[in-house]
Amino acid sequence: MLCIESLSIKYGTHLALDKVSLQVDPGEVVAVIGPNGAGKSTMIRAVSGILPPVNGRILIDNHPLHKLSTMQRARYLAVVPQARSLPGSFTAYQTVLLGRTPYLGWLGKCGESDHKLVQWALVRTQAEALAHRPVGELSGGEQQRILLARALVQNTPVMLLDEPTTYLDLQHQSSLLNLVRELANEKKLAVLMVLHDLNLASLYADRIVLLVNGRIHAAGTPNQVLTSSNLSSVFQVPVQVIQHPAYGTPLILPDGVTTPHKFLSSVNQVI
Repeated sequence: MLCIESLSIKYGTHLALDKVSLQVDPGEVVAVIGPNGAGKSTMIRAVSGILPPVNGRILIDNHPLHKLSTMQRARYLAVVPQARSLPGSFTAYQTVLLGRTPYLGWLGKCGESDHKLVQWALVRTQAEALAHRPVGELSGGEQQRILLARALVQNTPVMLLDEPTTYLDLQHQSSLLNLVRELANEKKLAVLMVLHDLNLASLYADRIVLLVNGRIHAAGTPNQVLTSSNLSSVFQVPVQVIQHPAYGTPLILPDGVTTPHKFLSSVNQVI
């Protein structure tokens, strides 16, 4: 379980997060949405231990994050970051294998079980064909899948994803989020992810947190949060919210759409 209690983060004098409280239970996917500069990525960086809080605390399975060593933290948290910091000369396979670092002995030797886990992660992320290619030669979408595979082999109870569908085409957006949803169910992962696409958040998240200016504006199920009044006021653009005809989830449309069937067709390609 991931528990965030009254978390405040500052950049200099700027308060990026202001007394944010949130819990993510095992098997649950929570999506964080909001306008640019709302504090979404800051939350992921704080929970991963990169940013120290000004106030509040973060607990993982009742262990205070700040008391965990770097190696212990890596056994509890796997992160799929937004920024690219992959070693360009490493192959995709070697990069994914780095996710096993927290479990290696003092000699740092990988065993058969480590290699099997890497193979499994590459298959699950549809990246097995990339295994022997240098990461520096991969496209942004291919690198994104390698980052997810690296996170999977860490085998942690909590997974953090910052805009995981960036650079992905429709097919791989669907594959990635379906995989995250399946793993949350199968392995009882607590998943916290930042999503830019509101309709993807609606389809794949159990709960949604709407951040505005570092504060939680609304939190709850997709039906509770993704309302036309909430979204129109926060994003300062008129939208309409209808029920998805196949899934019953909220479907966000630009206000004034006169041919919603065409919009629905494009959304359905992602599912």
